[in-house]
Amino acid sequence: MSRTAAIGVQDFGKMIEQDYFYVDKTEFIKEWWENGDAVTLITRPRRFGKTLTMSMVEYFFSVNYADRSSLFETLRIWQEEGYKKLQGSYPVLFISFADVKETSYLQTRKKICNIIKELYHQYLFLLETGLLSEDEKEAFRRVSPNMEDYEASGSMKALCSYISRYYGKKVIVLLDEYDTPMQEAYLNGFWKELVSFTRGIFNAAFKTNPYLERAIMTGVTRVSKESVFSDLNNLEVVTTTSRKYAGCFGFTEEEVFAALDEFGLSDRRQAVKSWYDGFTFGNRGDIYNPWSILNYLDKRRLSAYWANSSSNNLAGELVRRGSKELKADFEKLLQGGTVTANMDEQIVYDQLDEDEQAVWSFLLAGGYLKVRDFRSYMSDSGDWKEEYQLELTNFEVKVMFRNMIRKWFAGPSCGYNDFIKALLAGDVKAMNTYMNRIALRVFSCFDTGWHPSDAEPERFYHGFVLGLMVELADQYILTSNRESGFGRYDVMLEPRDKKDDGILLEFKVQDVGQEKELADTARNALAQIARKQYAAALVERGVAADRIHKYGFAFCGKKVLIDGA
Repeated sequence: MSRTAAIGVQDFGKMIEQDYFYVDKTEFIKEWWENGDAVTLITRPRRFGKTLTMSMVEYFFSVNYADRSSLFETLRIWQEEGYKKLQGSYPVLFISFADVKETSYLQTRKKICNIIKELYHQYLFLLETGLLSEDEKEAFRRVSPNMEDYEASGSMKALCSYISRYYGKKVIVLLDEYDTPMQEAYLNGFWKELVSFTRGIFNAAFKTNPYLERAIMTGVTRVSKESVFSDLNNLEVVTTTSRKYAGCFGFTEEEVFAALDEFGLSDRRQAVKSWYDGFTFGNRGDIYNPWSILNYLDKRRLSAYWANSSSNNLAGELVRRGSKELKADFEKLLQGGTVTANMDEQIVYDQLDEDEQAVWSFLLAGGYLKVRDFRSYMSDSGDWKEEYQLELTNFEVKVMFRNMIRKWFAGPSCGYNDFIKALLAGDVKAMNTYMNRIALRVFSCFDTGWHPSDAEPERFYHGFVLGLMVELADQYILTSNRESGFGRYDVMLEPRDKKDDGILLEFKVQDVGQEKELADTARNALAQIARKQYAAALVERGVAADRIHKYGFAFCGKKVLIDGA
């Protein structure tokens, strides 16, 4: 009989005691301990078992669980004789920022301070031990959600001091989801204030703390050392491209197939692989997201479980508000292609809307992209470059982005689906009606980004093209900005069934100095399609010339006029 695939259980003790489905990852304990790194930052995508791993480490090392060695007796770590003596032998502080998702700096600061206060509350007994001086007792009692910055910055280091003196051993510190409040700070405009506050806490706790044995931090992103971990020279950073702990987070293909066998789903191996395989950590491929696999084992239905998580909202925002170049690159990705980026894996959140290389770094760290190829080289200017060839991780991620793009145009007043119907029917009058409605509703979503401008509506155009790609993918092969005839067309829709009509779209912004009316711009767009023979590529691919519809789109601000031929 198969074990229960419990969803969302992050407490290691409960997982083992209830005999829920669990993949043995205790080799992480041995690997981490023997590496000997003082402070380890491990970045992995959301829902990849980071919290459960941290819970496992706490149960293994903490003096509070010295009597719980039975949890490990059937697991691989217990086969290592030397590690039996380590179980339950260190004081451990386990902190999580996973729930710090406030939308203002003051509320975020208060939430973090309250987490530290609750940690102190677990050690109230220290006030009665006689180990603390009167000044230390007073400082202990001042820890609160409203404590001063200087008190907050030293609070973790001070608590380590008290605990170390009580137990006679240095302290292991575990900080889970350290970057969650930073993502919220970026989205809500208080990044600089939060960085300044957390930098003080991190440096005191992890850099100048003589009572620290070792520490682990987990998160999705590697936030720039200069911004958060300044001068923290004892930090070992393990990203998705690092070889350390490559098999310790997520499920390997061998582990997934064994789980399918246990649950009587052996015949579903290839279907599961086609949806969920594709993550790569270091030089290890064929990694699966645990959240999706557990949900599949429980529900026995293929679906975008991980991709539908609300924690993926930022990824969608970055694409939606990205430049025309970024949206054009996403067209390639959605069609199974790759993009090449020179990037640094360090994330500086306040640069995400200015430096799109940082966007690619975020999407790679978040698990939405994987590295297909990598090379490093010296540029002509003498700079060292790291070039990544990236592609969408798997089919589940592709489904996620397709659904996100659909939502950009969702709503009963938008009429996007009606526009597509009119486009396919060649109804130019209806196309104009619906296109102007779409432009009024969603133009600013694509054109403004985080830095509003009066630039050409190219963000809208490329977002619109992504929408076409999603809605018509089954019927058409959509390409944009490709060579045909004597130039580069804007959009070409090649019918998968050559009996259907082909479609060419050309977009132009009105040149008020040369074109008095918007209708002149639309006619010029149509004339360009004819003059540069953009239809040649469709004809070469078997589409009859008289079955190719041509449309010129003219823009002036949020006004749109379409002419057809």
